Amino acid sequence: MRLFSALLERLAFTPARTVKLALLRAYFAEAPDPDRGYALAAIAGTLVLPAARRSLIRDIATARVDPVLFELSYDYVGDLAETVALIWPVREAAVEEPPSVSLVVETLRAATKSEMPGIVERWLDASAPSVRYAILKLMTGGLRVGASGRLAKTALAEIAGIAPDEIEEIWHGLEPPYRPLFDWIEGRESRPDPAGAPVFRPPMLAHPLEDADLAALDPEDWRAEWKWDGIRVQLVRTAGGVRLYSRTAENIGAAFPEILDALDATGEAVALDGELLVLRDGEAAPFAELQQRLNRKTPTGAMMARFPAFVRLYDILFDNGEDVRGLAFDVRRKRLEAWVERVRPERMDLSRLIPFADFSELAALREAARAASIEGLMLKRGASAYLPGRPRGMWWKWKRAPLTVDAVLMYAQRGHGKRSSYYSDFTFGLWREGEDGPELVPIGKAYFGFTDEELRFLDRWVRHHTIGRFGPVREVEKALVLEIAFDAAQRSTRHKSGIALRFPRIARIRADKPAHEADGLDAFVKAYLAH
Repeated sequence: MRLFSALLERLAFTPARTVKLALLRAYFAEAPDPDRGYALAAIAGTLVLPAARRSLIRDIATARVDPVLFELSYDYVGDLAETVALIWPVREAAVEEPPSVSLVVETLRAATKSEMPGIVERWLDASAPSVRYAILKLMTGGLRVGASGRLAKTALAEIAGIAPDEIEEIWHGLEPPYRPLFDWIEGRESRPDPAGAPVFRPPMLAHPLEDADLAALDPEDWRAEWKWDGIRVQLVRTAGGVRLYSRTAENIGAAFPEILDALDATGEAVALDGELLVLRDGEAAPFAELQQRLNRKTPTGAMMARFPAFVRLYDILFDNGEDVRGLAFDVRRKRLEAWVERVRPERMDLSRLIPFADFSELAALREAARAASIEGLMLKRGASAYLPGRPRGMWWKWKRAPLTVDAVLMYAQRGHGKRSSYYSDFTFGLWREGEDGPELVPIGKAYFGFTDEELRFLDRWVRHHTIGRFGPVREVEKALVLEIAFDAAQRSTRHKSGIALRFPRIARIRADKPAHEADGLDAFVKAYLAH
């Protein structure tokens, strides 16, 4: 555990990607099995442990520490595991050694609910603060140390001298603690065979299209289709099962069982690339409706009926078990069209190609796309193979320009991980006429878009202008204007303002603008929701 805790600590305070990779390589080379395999699973978010409720950790901490002191400390630190690790008072000299990563995992899997508090207390008593932090993070998940599963796989690939995508293509056929994977990358065994498992294949991604790029393109070489406002998914059916993956390889099938059933009913060995949407009367609904489903891991029948899921297909990767990724896009498109015509799958259709003679036609279509819940356009070279990653010059995303609104900062909350000491989650609002005159109503929340320097400014501003406290939330003087960029707005009954924003981010801090000159809700609705 000491090796793992040292890794977490160094990763959390290391911004450079190359240094993070070096730290991960060193840990995987030095740590024993099965510790390193469980650590890899924790970093990748695939470590499944019995639910260690945050309330349990809070209860054992407040039994050992004055509750008021604990709450004040938690409020200041902003992270439960870090707070308990730092404030934990050891009752007597520890007689036990700190547990290993594998001991923590195996003990938690075997322990009863009544045994859990005593086990955790003994571990914390036997450990230094950094080790306590690692134990608690293993229990609760969400390491937040700036290292993703993809980064860990890249570190493993560098050890083996292979491409990270080679690991990605077998990843979902393996289970923690990944002994066959380590045997392969260290040269003791051959590459693990996923044996027909429905594994994820790294997706092909696009570059943003700039004016200079567009000027160099020949329209005859390119195919255009809409960029739909859902989430990119990969559907895979093999003899080993059916899976629905997000673009980041997260298995999200449990949230969309009707999609899994529809794919399974095809009876085909296939891998498809598409966009997950909620469809109403044949039209894509706003992203906010899909978000209702994304927030439910096990949807009810009523939820599925209210927000019917659908996949608009872009591409085909495997056709009847044949890998077709090396074929040109035009050829794959014909294969996909033939597959849809032959199989006629439920809850799926084709993303249509848009005919055009020159890019000025597409530019006009792109500008009119917002009203139809479309993000913009995709341009794909007709001769392009399906390549993992973001190969330059093959696919372009031509998104519509973001919308902006000037809003007033209303509330702030501390972030997590490296931001746990900063106020970095900001709620903002617009003016409307209330019973007693102008009042602000929240329209959204943003936690990115600003630089580190701007974050420090905002954090100081919140601390110096707090006028109310509601648990971890700070109400501030209604005096700072933020220019908020967003992709779309839709009506929402979940918010007091009656609207919700798609992908809001802070574009600019308008310290130069008086708060009373920020935008009004009525004007916003007329501008963006009149249709």
